[in-house]
Amino acid sequence: MSQTNASEGDERLRALDLAIGQIEKQFGRGSIMRLGEASAKMTVETIPTGSLALDVALGGGIPRGRITEIFGPEMAGKSTVAMHVIAQAQRAGGLSAYIDVEHALDPTFAGAIGINIEDLLISQPDTGEQALEICEALVRSNAVDVIIVDSVAALVPRAEIEGDMGDSLPGLQARLMSQALRKLTAAISRSRTAVIFINQLREKIGIIFGNPETTPGGRALKFYSSVRIDLRRVESLKQAGTVIGSRVKAKIVKNKVAPPFRTAEFDMIFTGAWIGISREGDIVDLAADNGIVKKQGAFYSYGEQRLGQGREQAKDYLRENPDLAQELEAQIRAKSATTPQPVPVHSGLEGEEGEPS
Repeated sequence: MSQTNASEGDERLRALDLAIGQIEKQFGRGSIMRLGEASAKMTVETIPTGSLALDVALGGGIPRGRITEIFGPEMAGKSTVAMHVIAQAQRAGGLSAYIDVEHALDPTFAGAIGINIEDLLISQPDTGEQALEICEALVRSNAVDVIIVDSVAALVPRAEIEGDMGDSLPGLQARLMSQALRKLTAAISRSRTAVIFINQLREKIGIIFGNPETTPGGRALKFYSSVRIDLRRVESLKQAGTVIGSRVKAKIVKNKVAPPFRTAEFDMIFTGAWIGISREGDIVDLAADNGIVKKQGAFYSYGEQRLGQGREQAKDYLRENPDLAQELEAQIRAKSATTPQPVPVHSGLEGEEGEPS
């Protein structure tokens, strides 16, 4: 009986090997494999966001080879967060592209955040179809590490542009996004490109109970996104009575690569010598929350080292002592298990237009 079962098992394995051979012959090597063999290739790498608090909430940063949606009301910092991701990728030697559908990118602000604008690819397409085709071409090139599409709400279908004001074209943008994402998802995974779609908010008509807020572009982007980040402006940051920035709250409403529904708060500065997300503010807050830095009254201290009286003085001290800031950040990431991964220069896969060889 045992010999019969063994022979049947051998026959099944031979049949399986034959089927795998036929599949690889028809669709290419690597089109099917055992998960144990593929696990190394399927490991998700991340790109830091520039905010330590947001990296911790995301489980490391923006995932490569996946789609991320950043949405929220106006002036919530959506484009600023996306620009910080570009800056982080560039610092590691990566290439980035910004598809400016809104035609509103400010090169001066981008440079102040830390982006090397000489190396940044920029496109300002006329139609939604053109924007998404450019995005697909960049993804299939296997040469770009980060692509930003700003924004989904501004992806106007060609039929709407060629039509008259007041024409009713229901569902046109949703169908465009659905078709584009069906084509893009597999190519993005193969190329290991981090694609970020920035989106706005709209309100549903006639909603009395429940949340009336929704995002343009239909449901496809919600499904195809591995990460969705909801950004909200919590309060204004003032200095001598003048608003210099915002306190921003991020809620991870969807995450397929780490635990979802985490939140993070960080400072976003608009004016002064240090523009963008305050790295030192994140370090002070998280180090205090994790017990790495002690807060006694208004004073912050690290071991025997006094950082300053009040949060602003502690931030200034870390800015003047970058080695200490790096040490504290390493301890925070170790406690949160979000050690940053290197962002290698994009090598892509072999084959034409991103297809497996």
